[in-house]
Amino acid sequence: MSYKLFKFFLLLSFSTPIFADTVYLTSLSWPPYSGKALKEQGASVAVAKAAFKAMGHELNVDFFPWSRAVMLASQPDSKYVGYFPEYHYESTDFSFSDPMGQGPLGLVENKQNPIVWSNIQDLTQYKIGVVQDYVNTVEVDTLIASGEIKAQTATSDETNIRKVGGKRIDAAVIDSNVFNYLLANTESLGQTQGKVQMNSKLLTQKELFVAFKKSKAGRHWLAIYNQGLKKIDINSVMQKHLNN
Repeated sequence: MSYKLFKFFLLLSFSTPIFADTVYLTSLSWPPYSGKALKEQGASVAVAKAAFKAMGHELNVDFFPWSRAVMLASQPDSKYVGYFPEYHYESTDFSFSDPMGQGPLGLVENKQNPIVWSNIQDLTQYKIGVVQDYVNTVEVDTLIASGEIKAQTATSDETNIRKVGGKRIDAAVIDSNVFNYLLANTESLGQTQGKVQMNSKLLTQKELFVAFKKSKAGRHWLAIYNQGLKKIDINSVMQKHLNN
C-alpha cells in the first residue's frame, strides 16, 4: 500500500464514526414523540439515538401499531430488545430505563361542555375515552378496571379527539403535546378544529421511558442506555423537537 493510500484510509477511519453494535427497538406513530415521518423520527427517538450514540452504538427503530410494538419487543427470539416511549408500570416482562423526558398528560374536552373536576373520583360521572393498551395513570386505570369510570376504548388518539368533538364521549385521556400536534397537522381533524380543547387541569406530568425486555440482551442494553442518558442534555434534545 502506498503512503498516500494509507494516509487516505487513516483519515477515513477518523472522519467516519464507527459503531460497535446496532440495537433494535420498536415504537409507534405518536407525534411529536415518535414517528417514521417526523424529523429525526420524533423527540423521544432523538433522545434515545443520542444516548446510544454517546456510548458508541447505533439505534434502529421500527414503527408498528402500539399493541404489535409491545408484542414484538416481548418475544424471546425477537431482534428487538425493547420498545418506547412508555410510561412506567409494574411489569414481569420489561425493565424500565431511567427517565428520558416528560409528557403532560391531561384530558381533551368539548369546548361547549367542559368537564369540571378536582380529584380523580370526580371523573366517574363522565364517559372517558382511552386508547387501547395505553397506560394512563394508576388512579385512572384503577377506576377503569373497577368500572367506576365508564371508559370507552379507541385505537388512536385521533379517534378519541373526533369522539369528543362529536360529543360521543365527555373527555379523553391524551398527552397535551400529542393533542396540539395532531390538531395542527392531521387533515382529518379539520372539522374538529374549534370544537375541542385541553382541560385546564392536568392529570399529571408523566415521565417517559424505554421498556427493555427482561433478558440478557435487554439487561445489557439497559445498562448502556442509562449511561448514555447521563452524557446528553435530555431536555435540550426534547425541546428542540417539541417546539418544531
